[in-house]
Amino acid sequence: MPTNSPWLHQLKFDLKHPTLTENYQTDIAIIGGGIAGVATAFFALKNSTKKITLIEGYKIAHGATGHNAGQIVSYFEHPFADIVKEHGLTLAARAQEAIYYAWDLLDEIYQSARLKTPISRFTGYAGCVNRTQLLLHLKNLHFQRQAGLRIEEVLIAENKPIAEEIPAEFAGLYGLVPQEYILNVLQTSNPRYIGALASRKGCLNSALFCEEVIDFLLSTYPGRFTVFEQSPITNIVLKDRSAILQNQGKQAKCRRVVLCTNGFENFTIHNSAGEEVDKNFHDMVQGRVGYMAAYLEPLGNPPTAISYLSSPDTKENDPYFYFTRREYEHKELGQHNLICIGGPEDPSESKGDYDRETHLYPERARAEIDDFIKETYRHALRDNIDYLFQWHGLMGYTPTKLRIIGPEPRNKTLLYNLGCNGVGILSSIYGGKRISQFLNRERLEKSVFDPR
Repeated sequence: MPTNSPWLHQLKFDLKHPTLTENYQTDIAIIGGGIAGVATAFFALKNSTKKITLIEGYKIAHGATGHNAGQIVSYFEHPFADIVKEHGLTLAARAQEAIYYAWDLLDEIYQSARLKTPISRFTGYAGCVNRTQLLLHLKNLHFQRQAGLRIEEVLIAENKPIAEEIPAEFAGLYGLVPQEYILNVLQTSNPRYIGALASRKGCLNSALFCEEVIDFLLSTYPGRFTVFEQSPITNIVLKDRSAILQNQGKQAKCRRVVLCTNGFENFTIHNSAGEEVDKNFHDMVQGRVGYMAAYLEPLGNPPTAISYLSSPDTKENDPYFYFTRREYEHKELGQHNLICIGGPEDPSESKGDYDRETHLYPERARAEIDDFIKETYRHALRDNIDYLFQWHGLMGYTPTKLRIIGPEPRNKTLLYNLGCNGVGILSSIYGGKRISQFLNRERLEKSVFDPR
């Protein structure tokens, strides 16, 4: 079954950009036309006088940006307590503050570009079924409180034994409420759920966002901004203070190059001014193919985003289900709520093996999604659900589950803003801002996002 994304369904499709057919020269070349590349272009143009060129191998926002779940979240897939253990409290807190700051950066883009792409903001939740999951959330909050960060809220069912088993060190980090209240915020009637973490969340069609931002940048910076589509780069040659990007016999010369990709492109990187880069770059990211489905329901219920830690296991790599509801304008069917569900995953077979056009959507993924939504979402139909959209996307996971942002240590002509790690909208936007600061030669504090 071909992939069918609700986000691409809303694009104009009449917007086309030229291909790279002649030799070209620019100050900064950004490779990758998803939200990371677009955010990097926005801040680089706004905060400098440099000439910026965005080069996309396929179509703008048609990669992971157009095949995601559209959630905006303020957390990492990697537990905060583990980031503290690995990097120390100061750097962990700085990373979390950066993601909170990305909400302001998102507002800056909306206001500067006068965007009309709908965005929903609300308190979302993560549902828990056992003590171990709740204690993990409380441990994360414990360290965030130590760092002076804004603390989210954990809700625990007051009539369950867990309420009497919380260690004293977590006092003040949770509230006891009737279980029915927890089930209500989780939009479920499933009594397995005994707790929930509240956090700031949102919903956004990041592909439509990119399309609109690109329009704004082209009209605002006509002499400084250029976009090429259908221009896959096959080779990157790094020199001491410049780079050459090769594309089907043509080449683009630039002073700096920024990779805003998912790490699975079929190009090679040759560093003529130092140690090998190519193998290290392609080993930075491992792939997972995520499967999602969506259907329409009548308007009425407000937007929300909820994750469900339904497995009794707590291993970090265990998939979990997630659910979003937001208003959605369908081109033919009009205004509805869109119910989007995801969770099933497969590891990517190997570098370059995933092809979105030929990769099959497995029947077991649809069955898992169908079983989950019917047993969990209290407003779901109990008979056949008409999934109007079914799609998959390749997610790039770094070994640390943290985004990689900054110059390549072996040659600072090359910079990175990559690694979605499952929840990448805010980190992509923050990465764009931080890259613009590197390009302007600002002195920046050490970060957990720095390439190593």
